[in-house]
Amino acid sequence: MKNNPNTWAPHVILVDADYLDGLAFDLTVNFERMLERRLPKADLCHWINCVALDGGLERGDNTVQVHFLHTKAKPCLDYFRLTCFHDENHKLAFEADLNDTPFVDPVGRFTLFTFPVEDIVSRQDFFLQSFTMLSQAQSIENLMVVGDMLEYGDQLRQLCAQPHAPRVTLYTMEPCVGRGFDQQILAYSLMSALGIRGEELNP
Repeated sequence: MKNNPNTWAPHVILVDADYLDGLAFDLTVNFERMLERRLPKADLCHWINCVALDGGLERGDNTVQVHFLHTKAKPCLDYFRLTCFHDENHKLAFEADLNDTPFVDPVGRFTLFTFPVEDIVSRQDFFLQSFTMLSQAQSIENLMVVGDMLEYGDQLRQLCAQPHAPRVTLYTMEPCVGRGFDQQILAYSLMSALGIRGEELNP
């Protein structure tokens, strides 16, 4: 990974950004049809907050790094927004808008970092290599992972089964079997970030 932070935070969220953005698009299309209303872009900070809480963090002075891995063909998050941008059509550029960007909320202090996939490695291998490096870091206590389980989930679960330093939580769209990790359903945090209310789904 290029442009690494000088030190790892105790809590790290590793995200396959191409996969995440595609999933946000799919959920938006499906739920707009189901709810018969337009949905805003997903609130990125709110989503990160939900992921952190699902990963076991409690409100307090936590330090969290969020690492977005993306292909060079995808320079932006198209279906997420930051509240500081009032233009709904603004696309969040990984380098200009997100890299080394901090925010603070009741859960803790967050810093976002972005890493493009280099030409010498595939997106899948870059993600798995990044996971391996982070899982071996003694300073990381809690590693929360949002990866494409359909594309490389088998390899990711195999890596989780090997000895590693931090607690690992995988965020998946469906429950999966394996050892060496906890898991959370990814759709819930995304639905919350999209502004979908529980009473809309269970009227």
